[in-house]
Amino acid sequence: MPRHRQSYRYYDFVMAAFVMVILCANLIGPGKVVGMAGFTFGAGVLFFPISYLFGDILTEVYGYARARRVVWSGFAALAFASFMATVVVALPPAAGWPHQPAYATVFGQTPRIVAASLIAFLAGEFVNSYVLAKLKVRTEGRFLWMRTIGSTICGEAVDSLIFYPLAFYGVWGMDLLVSVTVTNYFLKVGWEAAATPLTYRLVGWLKRAEHEDYYDRKTHFTPFSLTT
Repeated sequence: MPRHRQSYRYYDFVMAAFVMVILCANLIGPGKVVGMAGFTFGAGVLFFPISYLFGDILTEVYGYARARRVVWSGFAALAFASFMATVVVALPPAAGWPHQPAYATVFGQTPRIVAASLIAFLAGEFVNSYVLAKLKVRTEGRFLWMRTIGSTICGEAVDSLIFYPLAFYGVWGMDLLVSVTVTNYFLKVGWEAAATPLTYRLVGWLKRAEHEDYYDRKTHFTPFSLTT
């Protein structure tokens, strides 16, 4: 657990940005498959990796325990948004309101996709944070690029292998399912690698601004806790 309780200036802003990206990427992106330049991928892949960038920053600067609180905040927000979308779509439209089919198409979600999204999100984010925290201790804070990319390789693998089969197996053809899963995975990892210079800048700035560079040497790594 953290060695002291400290007030942070930017922790809440990073949390809010993380939750915003999670909501948008999971509610807007997954249902559309894009074909560009000979590649087939889910539209959400263009934005979802931003959540891993924020997850890396949170763990690197504030430690696993505080990153864990943010992951659970994102999970709660995503669960509520999915519940609200289901209820609103199911409410009977007013007589003469012509947009129910379009509204249901945009915001309607099957329980299967919601469940897959929530499970994949939790598993992937916690794996990402755990791997980064452990690598930071093992490397004594060196090789940030290796920690961010390495944790993303593990976290995104777990996320992709859970979400796409759970959400779309039997709905999409096997060729499309495998193609989208594999392509999305490599695009997400490549996105994280390309963002490494930005990650360095943000991490360095936050460490200086917050006067914090946390090492998880005595952290209890259970995901089922909100204590810091």
